[in-house]
Amino acid sequence: MQNHFELFHLPQRFTIDLTALDKAYREVQNQVHPDKFASAGDAEKRVAMQWATRANEAYQILKNPFRRAAYLCELNGVDLQIESNTAMPAAFLMQQMEWRESLDDARAAKDIGMLESIEDELRAARNAEVERIGTLLDDKDFDRAGQAVRQLMFLEKFSEEIGRVFEALDA
Repeated sequence: MQNHFELFHLPQRFTIDLTALDKAYREVQNQVHPDKFASAGDAEKRVAMQWATRANEAYQILKNPFRRAAYLCELNGVDLQIESNTAMPAAFLMQQMEWRESLDDARAAKDIGMLESIEDELRAARNAEVERIGTLLDDKDFDRAGQAVRQLMFLEKFSEEIGRVFEALDA
């Protein structure tokens, strides 16, 4: 079975041309669109639907930098151990603690400006981490990339938490 990159005829790298991905996705979808199989038998319709579903899933994974990075690590034999491996560098953990304290302070003070400042800092950290992951993956340093993907996962979760605080303060 071909992987997601092969499905869209893209090089198996972190750095991808998103325009080429969009174009390849549309081409695959056009080939397997259910309307083209309206007069086909049930088996053909089912296969077309499976291909369309697979293309949708592959597209969503490759389009998202976090999911693309995790997928590349897995393709290259790195078990991310997302549920069981929570070991992180001390500096990263200290930054997490500082952000959490700031978030608690912003929540308690209902300070939108402070919350926006934390969000901006987190966005910059996420962008830097995605760039670092891309370099590691494209240099084929999959083990270090796996560690960085786990760190990015923490940043993604923290970003969601910030979003929930914004929602609570807006309510």
